[in-house]
Amino acid sequence: MVGMTSRLLVVDAANVVGSRPDGWWRDRPGAARRLLTQLTELRLDEPTAIVVILEGAAKAAAAAYKGIAVVLAPASGDDTIVDTVTAARAAAPTRPITVVTADRGLRARLEPHNITIVGPRWLLDRID
Repeated sequence: MVGMTSRLLVVDAANVVGSRPDGWWRDRPGAARRLLTQLTELRLDEPTAIVVILEGAAKAAAAAYKGIAVVLAPASGDDTIVDTVTAARAAAPTRPITVVTADRGLRARLEPHNITIVGPRWLLDRID
């Protein structure tokens, strides 16, 4: 398990899957499973803990994936992402946190947390 001093990468799965140009979004559970599988092989420059937020139909993809924490959003994926970031920030105030999303409303809600926010292309370039 990656320690608390590692970077935290929070992935807005619905946003990433919906950003793919190849139609992955048509099968949300299948697309989410493919994303999760690819994330298990993700190589980053520093130790990173990965949390993937699943919502809606993509929740059917929930399973154990090596090195990835999967969180099922009870209602709003955005609320769950904000809650995840808030809890991580409270547990380790200086921990580097990156959220992958293109959702402007979510980005605005996350700005006060002093984190890095990147678009889906940042992640897709690393897994494609």
